[in-house]
Amino acid sequence: MRTARSVFPAVERAHDQPAADLLTQRMQVHESNAWMLLRSMLQP
Repeated sequence: MRTARSVFPAVERAHDQPAADLLTQRMQVHESNAWMLLRSMLQP
């Protein structure tokens, strides 16, 4: 996630929409996985 977020400004400056879409999708997957992992750890 940190890497994807750090690359995103460079992608925006380059106006590279396909790369921006790919990064956005990848970040959504990682955020979803992190949320599910945290949820599974909090449930008894």
